[in-house]
Amino acid sequence: MTTTDSNRPLAGRVALVTGAGRGLGRAFAERLAAMGAAVGVHGMREHGPAEYGEGTTLTAVAEEIAAAHEVRTLRLLGDLTLSDDIARAVEATEAELGPIDILVHNAGGDIAAAGGKPDPNDALHIREEDMKAVLDRNLLCTILTCQAVARRMVDRRRGRIVTIGSTAGSRGRTNGAIYAVAKAGVAHFTRCLADQLRPFEITVNCIAPGETRTGRFLGTRAVDPQRLAEAGTLDRVATVDEVARLVDMFAGPLGAFVSGQVLRVDGGGQGWPA
Repeated sequence: MTTTDSNRPLAGRVALVTGAGRGLGRAFAERLAAMGAAVGVHGMREHGPAEYGEGTTLTAVAEEIAAAHEVRTLRLLGDLTLSDDIARAVEATEAELGPIDILVHNAGGDIAAAGGKPDPNDALHIREEDMKAVLDRNLLCTILTCQAVARRMVDRRRGRIVTIGSTAGSRGRTNGAIYAVAKAGVAHFTRCLADQLRPFEITVNCIAPGETRTGRFLGTRAVDPQRLAEAGTLDRVATVDEVARLVDMFAGPLGAFVSGQVLRVDGGGQGWPA
């Protein structure tokens, strides 16, 4: 895709997008690349994009984004619950692409130690190993990854950080209690980090989607076909692009003075304060 310079406000900037092999993560990476940023494309597994039919390999995803948007990309593998893996991903991005200006931390999900949803998946009966896996892959990895990148941004006194929460974090849910707790923690950590980074001109915001029609979402549950409408009602499942386009604001020029916000993207499904 060829665009004019006026449509590429992030030209010369470097973004790191975690969990970028498929679904929302890939969409965030695509949008940042379309705005001109070089992108570190992180995933936990090389063949993760193929698990729900959204690609083949992480390497191929990085190459496709580079070709489509005429930017540099870098494929990064690692488990972001491990500090050493985070350090390697950050160091590799900065060595190959340059200092990180934008972090979109998308890695996570309502997954358990074996990779699937915990079963049982409620506050009273969830297994301890599943509980730890969900907390680690959502809250712990958010804190560790943001810490690693933010420390470098502080030295340069600039940067944008975007975390990915969930509407589950503001309302809770019976089947998914620990996931909801983790995402509530992500939202509050976002606000705390934003407050701490104000003197360094680093913004920190959270996108909190509701149900979104990613390959994983559609592949792991039955969905009423009427809720897959794309117009005529807001009582439906969001398209990936309806969520991903919010990164344009938080990472782009319009977000320069916006920080500490948790923005739900759910068509008004929740009408009370976050």
